Formats: sequence, C-alpha cells, structure tokens
Amino acid sequence: MMAEGTRVYVVAEAADFLVNTHRVVEVGTRKIGVFNLDGQFYALPNLCPHQLGPLATGKVSGTLTARQETGYKLEWTMEGEIVTCPWHGLEYHISSGQCLAYSEIKLRTYPVWIEDGLVKIRL
Repeated sequence: MMAEGTRVYVVAEAADFLVNTHRVVEVGTRKIGVFNLDGQFYALPNLCPHQLGPLATGKVSGTLTARQETGYKLEWTMEGEIVTCPWHGLEYHISSGQCLAYSEIKLRTYPVWIEDGLVKIRL
C-alpha cells in the first residue's frame, strides 16, 4: 500500500540505462539521478545539499579510505558506488545516500525498479 501523496512514475525504458551508467530524469518538477550499478537501480535527488549543486551530473567512481586494520594506509574502495558532486567534490554513497564527509548528511533515496521493460520510480 502506498502512502498518501506518493505516486509511481515511468521515467524511461530500461534499455536507456546500460549497466554502470546514470542520468538525470525529470519527474514532475523534480530532477532525479537514476543509477544502474551492475543491474541494480538507485535514485537520488539531483541536488547536493552543500550549495545545491547538480549532484547526479557528477562522476561515479570510488573513494579513498584509511582504516585502522591497515595501519591507516590509503586504499581505493567502493569502486562504482560513489557519486561526486561536480561543484565542490562532496561524495555520496549511491545506494544509501550517505555523504562520506559528513555523517549527519544523508540524501533521500527513492524506490526505483524495472517493470515490463520500464524504469519506474515512486515519489
């Protein structure tokens, strides 16, 4: 059962999203970044809360991390799971919306799925 005020929108054909690609779609008055990561779809607002930059137009890659277990040696991790805001470089984990630099910042994520060859999103 859907919550009051939520709607399902068809935003594209699934064939429009090759594996490991993303693009911005318009849903009503909103711009949403839709990501196909290894066949799993995710959706985030195309808006970085830092200074309202166009987040989903950024590059998808990984990030550098340093962990106690490795003696804080820098490692490249989460390849293909991170989108970087093109304005100031804030990084977000695509599947969760979590900002990597600021634990208190977490973007809303939207349910997105493939049905009958169409990409659908619930807002």
